[in-house]
Amino acid sequence: MTDTNSGISLEEGHRYGIYVLPMPVIIDGNDYLEELTITHGELYKALNENRDIVSSQPSPGSLTEMWDKILSEGYDELVYIPMSSGLSGSCSTAKALSADYDGRVVVIDNHRISITLLDSVYDAKYLANSGKNAAEIKEVLEKNAFSNDIYITLHSLKRITKTGRITAAGAAIATVLNLKPILKIQGGKLDAYARVRGMASAEQKMFEAVHSDLESKYAGIPKNKLSIGAAGTMEDKRAAKQWVDKVKAEFAGYKVTYRPLACSIACHIGTNTQGVAVGITSRTLKID
Repeated sequence: MTDTNSGISLEEGHRYGIYVLPMPVIIDGNDYLEELTITHGELYKALNENRDIVSSQPSPGSLTEMWDKILSEGYDELVYIPMSSGLSGSCSTAKALSADYDGRVVVIDNHRISITLLDSVYDAKYLANSGKNAAEIKEVLEKNAFSNDIYITLHSLKRITKTGRITAAGAAIATVLNLKPILKIQGGKLDAYARVRGMASAEQKMFEAVHSDLESKYAGIPKNKLSIGAAGTMEDKRAAKQWVDKVKAEFAGYKVTYRPLACSIACHIGTNTQGVAVGITSRTLKID
C-alpha cells in the first residue's frame, strides 16, 4: 500500500495489485482527495488563479479504515510505504497508528517521494512476489532509501512566493532576470541546488547533475538496476511528452519512467515545473 504521492494512480494500483490512498489537498478551506474529487487539471487551474491551497496528511481514520479493509481480505501482513518523513508528518503518524496492529502493518520510511517512491513500491511488490515477508521488504527498502536524487526546476516563482519560501521582492527580481531555481530532493530533504537563466539552461543543469550522480554516487551500478525518472506539473500534454522525450534521449540505455507530480507536491511548487530523478532499484529493469 502507498499513497498518490508515489505517482501511482488508483487505476494503475488496481491493475497491479497495489493499494493506493488518495492524498488530501485543501483549496479555499474545502477538502479534496486526489483523483476522487479533484483532478490534476482542476488543481492546476486553481494554482494559476492563485487561490489558497495547502496540502494535508491523510486522516488517521482513512488510514486505519484502509488497513482494516486490506487485512480483512485475508492478507497476513501489510506493507505501507508513504511519502518521506522528511517532507511530511504522515509517516510518523502512520507508524504510531500501526502499533495497534500487532506487527501486521509495517510502515516503511523510504525517504522518497514521487517517481523514486514509485520505484520503491514496485520493488516491494517484486520482493513480496519473490517470497519476502514484510520485515525483509522493510530491510531492503530502507537500505536503499537514500540512493535516489531528484532535481526540479520551477517555471514560476508565484507559488513558492505565496508559501513564504521566497520574498516577493526576490521573486520580482528573479522574474525580471528570467532566473529559474532548481531544487534538489535527496533522502526526503528539500534544498536549493542552483539558479540559472531560462528553462533551456535549467534543463541542461539538471541533466548535468544526474550525469554527475551516475559517474560518482552510482558508479559501478548496472544500468538495469538504475531508474531514471521524468516528472512535472505540465498543463500541456504535448509539453510533458517533449520533456519525457528529452530525458529518454539524454539517458539512452536506461529505463525512463514518467509520472505527473502529485497534487500535494504541485500545490507547493506550481504549474509547468519539470523534474528528473535517478535511483537504485531492487529489481532488474527492462530497458526500452
